[in-house]
Amino acid sequence: MEPAIFAIIKCIFYFGPLIFAFGFIAPLITAIISQAGLELPSGVTPIMVGLTLGGLWGVYAQIKGRWL
Repeated sequence: MEPAIFAIIKCIFYFGPLIFAFGFIAPLITAIISQAGLELPSGVTPIMVGLTLGGLWGVYAQIKGRWL
């Protein structure tokens, strides 16, 4: 039986693309939209767009096993 820490690390590496997408890509997209001053449709915030695009890209990377 493997120690609990190994199971946790294995889980982190398995979900690595999603963690990276939500932890780095989503805030990056949000910052780019904010700094560029892009106007979004009514009721849509930059963080919503960042989380949606980052999440979709992360799910793609999780399923396909690559980012591009």
